[in-house]
Amino acid sequence: METLARRRTLRLWTALAAFVPAAALALSPLPAAKPEDVGMSSAKLTQIDKVMKQEVADGSFRGGVVMVARKGKLVYHKAWGNQTASGKPMVEDSIFRIYSMTKPLTSVAAMLLVEDGKIQLTDPVSKYLPGWDKMQVSVATKDAAGATTYATVPADRPITVQDLLRHTSGLAYGEITQNAPVKEGLEKAGVYRKDLDYDSRGVTPAEQVERMSTVPLAFQPGTTWNYSLSVDILGRVVEAASGKRLAEVIEERITKPLMMVDTGFWVPAAKMPRVTETLDKDRFAPRGFPLLDVSAQPKNDSGGAGAVSTASDYLRFSQMLLNGGTLDGNRILSRTTVRLMTSDSLGGNIATPLQPGELLMGVKGYTFGLGFMVRQGDGVAGVAGSAGEFMWAGYSGTFFWVDPKEQLVAVFMTPAASPNRPYFRRMIKNLVYQAIVD
Repeated sequence: METLARRRTLRLWTALAAFVPAAALALSPLPAAKPEDVGMSSAKLTQIDKVMKQEVADGSFRGGVVMVARKGKLVYHKAWGNQTASGKPMVEDSIFRIYSMTKPLTSVAAMLLVEDGKIQLTDPVSKYLPGWDKMQVSVATKDAAGATTYATVPADRPITVQDLLRHTSGLAYGEITQNAPVKEGLEKAGVYRKDLDYDSRGVTPAEQVERMSTVPLAFQPGTTWNYSLSVDILGRVVEAASGKRLAEVIEERITKPLMMVDTGFWVPAAKMPRVTETLDKDRFAPRGFPLLDVSAQPKNDSGGAGAVSTASDYLRFSQMLLNGGTLDGNRILSRTTVRLMTSDSLGGNIATPLQPGELLMGVKGYTFGLGFMVRQGDGVAGVAGSAGEFMWAGYSGTFFWVDPKEQLVAVFMTPAASPNRPYFRRMIKNLVYQAIVD
């Protein structure tokens, strides 16, 4: 049970976050310790600093923040570079558009409603969303000359809540899919824009539900792992089952109890000076990649790509997951729910034309759970890590992972939405693991 003192602390933290500049908030997201006290090397951790400084100097990105915790203790935290073109220094409380790192927040929100008995994983999505009981699938066929044609057929079975959580719904992203009728349908629905990647916030929740129900699926439900708008639709299920806006559910059940004071779906004016911006071009790409406008409340809370956060906030969320659903004596999820979410949910019956690890880091060796990519063994993947670790990342360059075996959590934040993302994810993982010495 939350103590009176803790409730007072939470109110004070929340009030400070709203009115006090970030630099004045010298509060550590977790208790700090010397790296050597938890089996890590201070000298080896300095390699992160050397590499990140060089990447900033080389023009890989404008700046970034890294935070690492082991055995519940913060052992490394540092910021490099600048937030914006004006030269304002990056700080540890800089605010980042986290894009797909919104998905774990939405997935936890959905699983909280499963724990409440309001949702079951096997429920058809049509139980909550009107019009989703008669989905069609766009099937591609090639003729002898190699030309592709498409035919539409009924879905073999309904999309379930579990499908949304594990990306086996048959839904797609307009930015990724090669299925022409699906891409065209998503654009007409207003959830795919050619001028701005991963912005589906321009329609209301009701419009999104109605319009997307008429767009054909790219695969039959339950047959293929296909990264998609599934978690945006999961957010609409959360709203239907809870009777509240997605942002309200996440705030009430996750961010407020965890004292994640800078996480939400838009940024108040007082905090906008802390928002980071990408480079116009970097050494990986000759053009810039524009990012979401987060200065005003969107028409819908994009559960798949719409949130903002800080390294400190996301470290607390990650540590809660490592702890089996609890932090500072405050339980968010059951440890059994965390175990379910971070176990293999694909099995051997779901096709993976592009494996989760290939999409995220350019490596094999990972499957998918309910909201997270999960490592299947110590080997195979061409990057340091342990069997059972789970993670995800965001389009703008953000990345986090949780390693239960090593009792390790790490968060990497940067506004670098270009092809350098897998490079940096692999790099930061290797740099953190080489500092483990016990």
